[in-house]
Amino acid sequence: MSLRINHDAASRHAAGLFLPAAAHRPGDGHALLAPVLVLNASYEPINVCAARRALVLVLKGVAMTEEENGHFLHSARVAMRLPSVIRLLEYRRIPHQSRALSRKNILLRDRNTCQYCATVLPSGELTLDHVIPRSRGGSSTWENLVACCHSCNRRKGKQHPTEAGMKLMREPRAFNLHTSRHIMRLMGRSDDKWRKYLFY
Repeated sequence: MSLRINHDAASRHAAGLFLPAAAHRPGDGHALLAPVLVLNASYEPINVCAARRALVLVLKGVAMTEEENGHFLHSARVAMRLPSVIRLLEYRRIPHQSRALSRKNILLRDRNTCQYCATVLPSGELTLDHVIPRSRGGSSTWENLVACCHSCNRRKGKQHPTEAGMKLMREPRAFNLHTSRHIMRLMGRSDDKWRKYLFY
C-alpha cells in the first residue's frame, strides 16, 4: 500500500507514530475497519469513525492520536501505529440536531442488530425494513426504519409486525447527540482505552 506522508512525518516518527518496517509484525487487515473514538479538542467524545479515516486525519495534521489499538498499517519502509482514540486539534462546534437519515446511520443506531430477532450481523448482511410498509403509506423516517436480517425481512414481507407475529426490540427513534453518546459508551465497553473519555 503506497502512502503519501506530509512534511511532519519526521516529527511523527520521533513521536512514535512511525516505526521501521522491520520492527513490527504485520497487523490484521481488518484493523483498518476497527472503530476509533473521536474527541473534540476539549476531549469531549463527539463521534466514532473507522481506523482508516482516523489515520487520514492524523496524517493531515487535523487530529492527534491519544490511544493506540496495537495494530499497524505498513508500507515498504515504515509501519504506522493505528489509533484507538484521536483528538481534533481545533475545537469543532457540534450542532445539537439529529444525524442525516441514511442506511449507515440506521445500522449504527441499531448497532448492526436485527430489530426483530436480535441477531448481530455485518452491515452487508443486513437490510432496512419499513415497520409500516411503504405500500400502506409508511414513510422513510427514523421512526419507521429499522435494521433487519434478510430472513426476518422475508417473513414480515408487506405486513405490519403484529400481523406477522413479530415484535420490535425497541421503538425506533431519531439518532441524536444523546443516542450517539449512548452508543459510544456501549462500544467503549469492549475497549478499555475508551473508558476514561466516556465518563464511566
